[in-house]
Amino acid sequence: MCCKEMKNASLGHPARPLDRKNTQGRINSHPTMAKILLIEDENSVASFIRKGLTEEGHDITVATDGTTGTLQGATHVYDVILLDIMLPDKNGIDVCRDLRAMNVKTPILFLTALNTPENIAWGLNTGGDDYLAKPFKFIELNARINALLRRNETAPQRNESEQLSLADLSIDDRAKTVTRAGKTINLTPTEYRLLHILVKNKGRVLSRMELLEDVWGINFDHGTNNVDVYINYLRKKLEADGGERLIHTVVGMGYVARTTS
Repeated sequence: MCCKEMKNASLGHPARPLDRKNTQGRINSHPTMAKILLIEDENSVASFIRKGLTEEGHDITVATDGTTGTLQGATHVYDVILLDIMLPDKNGIDVCRDLRAMNVKTPILFLTALNTPENIAWGLNTGGDDYLAKPFKFIELNARINALLRRNETAPQRNESEQLSLADLSIDDRAKTVTRAGKTINLTPTEYRLLHILVKNKGRVLSRMELLEDVWGINFDHGTNNVDVYINYLRKKLEADGGERLIHTVVGMGYVARTTS
């Protein structure tokens, strides 16, 4: 996408332009500077994003190919990584997979024109935390970044081990491990957070909005189906060996973790 198209996509609110110097004019603003790695090969798009985020007060590093992006993400500490999927020499999916394999926990937001459900699921299953389809408005990109930053800030820091259980499912929150019937279940960071909040509130119905806020840090409904997508991921992993369903849908209300009996 050319820079002109991206700019046009970003100017969707002419009646109330964003005043970057007035915090009352910001939507979901974040008060502190963040270090952000942008991995994007299109110069016009990278310049557009870098300019906007720099004006928001963030420190932006740009990598223009997958290999460089992987090296930057693995050797420097960032608060958020913005990752395009269609990159030269190494695609974004492989970059994300390699960073997670190297135990890089930085939240990853995919920026992609490949917005089919299959491609989105592919990216999220690899370890991505969120996705944003191109073309997008800068105000939404900024809001999603702020949501990731808030989530990291408010994540509880526990010194003691916290053990949660439901039927034959066990969660060790200090080790961040999940087992069912003694067998380890490998989850992505987002899948783990979602399962943890459900089991911690077992027996209580949690709405999609509650889960969006607690797991993704999103406190407004922007039409995402993240919750439903990740519930399906969890069910497939938890029920892979034929175990009973532990995450149930309450039609019109949300989801609840409980046994069927």
